[in-house]
Amino acid sequence: MVVGVVALQGAVREHLEALRRLGVEAITVRTPEEVEAVEALILPGGESTTIGKLMARYRLLEPIRKLAASDRPLLGTCAGMILMAKRIEGGLADQPRLGVMDITVARNAFGRQVDSFEADLEFAGVNGGPTRAVFIRAPIIQSVGPEVEVLAWHGERIVAARQGTLLALSFHPELTEDTRVHAYFLSMRG
Repeated sequence: MVVGVVALQGAVREHLEALRRLGVEAITVRTPEEVEAVEALILPGGESTTIGKLMARYRLLEPIRKLAASDRPLLGTCAGMILMAKRIEGGLADQPRLGVMDITVARNAFGRQVDSFEADLEFAGVNGGPTRAVFIRAPIIQSVGPEVEVLAWHGERIVAARQGTLLALSFHPELTEDTRVHAYFLSMRG
């Protein structure tokens, strides 16, 4: 299995390392041809407006939308989750995004950079006890459509959800040594 990580901004290296620890061939993705060549794709965190503009500039939006409509898994962490959402609270009306997942997200819902934190989460579908989650200027999922399954909460806030082969996370699993969330993602092939 070849898994790509969109390499425009964010924790690209950390996702690549997590995938390689699982024995997966992991590559960086910057072109439409590279999107077409992978069997699964990760949109890392960063700044969602900047990543969206870069994705538009490098003509990645349509190829990633096609990937999302196929049986190939797509994971968005933090900013990647924002880019996957159909609705963004507090976002710019013209913000480039994929709009492939029936969720509404709120940007920076946990506060500013100084408010970043770690927490243990019960994550549906991930065995072996709580999952350590790193939240950095994290968004939340405010609402989900009928096809979306909520996988994890932090208090009253939705922080992980799945719609078919689409997985959206408020947090950064790549910033821990625990690869179980990445393994769950890889198991989602249609």
